[in-house]
Amino acid sequence: MHGIPRRAARPMFLNLLALRFPIGAVVSIGHRLSGLLLVVALPFLVAFFERCLESERIYQQTMAAMRSPLGTVIMLILCGSLVLHVLAGVRHLLMDIDIGSSLPIARRTAWLVLSASAVAAATLAGGWWLS
Repeated sequence: MHGIPRRAARPMFLNLLALRFPIGAVVSIGHRLSGLLLVVALPFLVAFFERCLESERIYQQTMAAMRSPLGTVIMLILCGSLVLHVLAGVRHLLMDIDIGSSLPIARRTAWLVLSASAVAAATLAGGWWLS
């Protein structure tokens, strides 16, 4: 500690909730989290489809459960994750080949991915719920 002021040698508390990430980082983190959520949900979705194939009565019961408020929220989250993951993945692939990789365009495409995925998720979940 020779030559270092005492105040600088103390550990600093880093409040992670106070950090403001750039929009590109938000989309990148969202891409990773949505992929993780989709992988975790896959066995449950397979079991859901398998259960729906058992009989007409079980299909009707399962669909009624999925049209409940909780089922609608789950479908909205899964639809949003799927759309966000696909759109952010395409954005990342295009940026890998230097399409849209300049900072202003990258920011605009990040906002576009977030807004388009929210609209598409609401549309998909709403269309599924109405069917």
